[in-house]
This record gives sequence, C-alpha cells and structure tokens, in this order.
Amino acid sequence: MAELKIGQRVHSVGDCRRIGTVKYVGEVEGYSGEWVGIEWDNDAQGKHDGSVNGVRYFQAKSATSASFVRPHKLSSGISFLQALDLRYRSTSTKEEEDEMYVLSATNRRVSVQLLGKDKIQNKLNCFEDLTSASLFYLGVSSCGPPSELSVSVPNLKELDLTGNLLSEWEDVGIICNELPALVALNLSYNRMSHHVVGLQLKNIKILVLNNTGLNWTQVELLKDSLPLIEELHLMGNKVKNIQPTSSTTVQGFIHLRLLNLEDNCLADWNEILKLSHLQSLEQLHLNKNDLNCIRYPDNVAIQKLASGCESFEKDIVPFQNLCCLLLGGNNIGDLASVDSLNSFPRLTDIRLSGNPVSDPGKGGIARYVLIARLAKVHILNGSEISPRERKDSEIRYVRSVISELQGNQEVIKQRHPRFFELKTYHGIEDERPSSQATVPQKMASGLLSITLKCVGASIGEKPPMTKKLPASTTVGKLKNLSGSFFRFKAIKPRLFLQEEGSPLPLVLDDDMASLTEAGVCNDSTILIDEEN
Repeated sequence: MAELKIGQRVHSVGDCRRIGTVKYVGEVEGYSGEWVGIEWDNDAQGKHDGSVNGVRYFQAKSATSASFVRPHKLSSGISFLQALDLRYRSTSTKEEEDEMYVLSATNRRVSVQLLGKDKIQNKLNCFEDLTSASLFYLGVSSCGPPSELSVSVPNLKELDLTGNLLSEWEDVGIICNELPALVALNLSYNRMSHHVVGLQLKNIKILVLNNTGLNWTQVELLKDSLPLIEELHLMGNKVKNIQPTSSTTVQGFIHLRLLNLEDNCLADWNEILKLSHLQSLEQLHLNKNDLNCIRYPDNVAIQKLASGCESFEKDIVPFQNLCCLLLGGNNIGDLASVDSLNSFPRLTDIRLSGNPVSDPGKGGIARYVLIARLAKVHILNGSEISPRERKDSEIRYVRSVISELQGNQEVIKQRHPRFFELKTYHGIEDERPSSQATVPQKMASGLLSITLKCVGASIGEKPPMTKKLPASTTVGKLKNLSGSFFRFKAIKPRLFLQEEGSPLPLVLDDDMASLTEAGVCNDSTILIDEEN
C-alpha cells in the first residue's frame, strides 16, 4: 500500500463501513514501529481523543473517536472501475453458496438455488447495458483511468456511491464528465472537500449529499456547476445558516423542484425565508431541525429580502410554487404558525407531526383542528384528507369553538381566524336558550351518533355498539355509561377518540369536558380500553 498522508480517507481492512480520516503518521511513545492515528466517522469506534499516555498526537472530535492502527490494517480504497467489477462481475464462492440454505421441517439444511441467476449475471457482465449502479460501502477512493469510464458504462444514468472514501470534487467531476448519460448521483457519507473550484456537473439533475459535511457556503459554490439540478438533498450536514453569496436571498437554481434540509440545525425561520425566491421550488423538507415558528413574509419582510438583491423582481411571490412543506420533529408550538400556512399560495401537503402544536398530550391541537384551520391542505402528516373528513372536521371545530367561547366574538376573531367563514359555509347556528316547548326538538338536534368499540383485554370480545347521546354528555358520564352498555363493573375504563387519518387515537382524559369540547362529533368512533 502507498504511504498514507494526513487527511486521507481510509477504512479498516475487511470492514468497508469502518471509515475514518488519517490524522497522524509516525511513532507512538512506548510502542515500537509506525502507527497511523485515525479519527473515525463513528464516534463510538475509537478508544481515545488523539492522546495516549499523556502525549497528544492530534485532537479528535470526541473522547472516543480516535485510535492508533498499524498501516497494514488500513485500506486506502479501490477505483470506481474496480468497484464495478467487484460488485457486478465477481461470482459467489463455494463457501458463500454453501451458506444459502433453508431449514426443513426436520431441521435439515436444504440448499437454495437462484432461478435465473446465470441470466442475470450475464446481463450484469455487459456493462454497456448497465443504466443503474449501486457501489455503496465498497471503499471507492478514486475514479480510475478516465478514458475507460465512458467505454465501460456509457449508458449509466443512476449511480449510488454512498459510504465510500471519495473526498475530492475533482474525482466527482471526472466521473460525471466521462458519463454523459448520468443524471442522478448519490455521494452520501463521503466526507467531501470544502474546496470547490472549476467543477462541471452539467447533466446532473438529482444530487444527494447527505452527511457529507457540506454547509451552505459550499452549496453556493456548487450552484454554477449544476445548471440542470432538480433535486438537492443535504440531510445531516449540521447546516445552521443559509448564506447566499451575492444577495439576501438564494438566487439561481432555476430548475430546483425539491430541496431536502432535514436533520440539520436550522433554528431561525428567517434563514428559511432566504429560500423564498427559488421560483421552481415545489417541495421543501425541513423535518428534524430546531425551528420554533413559521411566518409567511409580509410586505415589510419582502422589502427587507429585496434589499441588496440586484435581480429582485417586484412582482415575485414568495414561495410561489411550493406545494409540499415538511416540518415534522421541530419545536413549533404556536397556532399563529399553523394559521400562517394558509398564506402560502399553493401549499397543499404539510407535515407537522412531532411538534408541540400538533401533540394534544403536550397542550397541542388534534388532527381535526389542524384540518379546519388549514384551508387548502389535501395531505396532512402523510395522510390524505378526504372530503368527508374535511367536512366533519370543520363542523366539529366550529361547534367546539361555540361551546368553548359561547359567542365571545372578539376572542373568536383573535384566536380562530377561519371560524366565521366555516360557520357560514356549513350553515351552523349559535346555540340559544330554548323554551320548555322546544326541549324535545332541541334534544333531538343535539344528539350525536357514536360507535363504541371495546379494545381492553379484560373486557373481552364484544360487538361494537352505536348509541345516540346528547352532545353535552361529559367524558366522565360516558365512561359510566360504557360500563352499563357492555356490562363490566370491576374495570375502570379509559376512552380514546379514533380519528380518520390519524395514526394514533386521541385519549379523552378530561372527565368534565363535554363530548363536543373533547372533539367528538357525529359518527365518531370511541375506543374503550382499561386503565393501565
């Protein structure tokens, strides 16, 4: 093996997934011979922080991410063409084929024969017919002889190089230039250099750079090299800021439809507003960041964004084509953020799961309230909203607001911007005191048809039961009634509201709340379990 250099990417011999960076080459006090100090990508794979017996040789990123290894136990990798041969032309050994078996009823090994294996192998051996290649975790560290690439795989369109030893953009540029048909490239888990100069990735439409250590400054340097880019994935790169190079907002990327910034460190919504002028952007993935609010830019914010932007167009609409916004697993807790989503002109697909505002157990609101407050949404948290669910949710929401605020119009306007619109649209009247003569009619119109299902193990199997109950019935009263309906006395019931489209039922734990206040509406399903 050639002499290792500081900064070189290597993996353990025999384990292509144990990858690290060379930080030191030389002697270690108290030990004979030459050693290589490695900082492993996985913090748990080392033994120390770069110091041994009180002597520091280098500073690792954590207390257990570094170790010293003999040079012969490290591999500096193979070329792209060698990896192709290894993945697609190598044949299984007798030992590997002996391991392909299933156990019979008598616990004897029965060999497994792969039907069509030879046919598939023959097809893979013809590299010129290969349109998609997956070379993940094979130790690829270089492109190999450039002239051989285009001859070997001239029709390659999709290439997955996840988890290899690539770090120089020059190698990536050679691969892309020699493979003119290549449109999708995955470089995830390659620690790419921050030095990006003279690169041409002119045919790439999908680029995946998850966990590559790049920040937005490097993305800006890549921009001119990606004239046709449509999808850009940047997950897990610890991005904190969006830093445009020549203006206050990100410019260029004229074909970019999807931008994935999940699992980063974005905490300020003003950073997200810097993406608002990407005119082709349809999907923005921001799951698992640290965002605590959402705001659609008003005129003042738009003018602020326009300052210092020479190419700013006065008539541009922020996020004008954005139809999918994924915000799961953030820290959003205010209803104003939810309501602001109505201002995005084309937004129909939203994810808010994993935020305090959408978790009723943490003081958030239920799915039906989210649906009612979000006027244009067709998909919420990955689940499609049917016309029936939207209608039921909006009616249920209006009635719960009427019951809670009892006609206090100023408070309603402030807290529930869509209330009067929905109330008029569905023809819902305010509840008014009625005379004794109209009590029977009032009772009839205020009854809710509810399906009760027993799910508690101790309750036993019982057929579902549909009952008509006054909307004013409290949760505590329904618990008592459920014992009478299903004839169980020694069991303390716990009620859950099963909502259409919601992955988990909503616990009804406020015994004093009425069914309406608890979000129960006509044709709702309530599950009856037992405490603990």
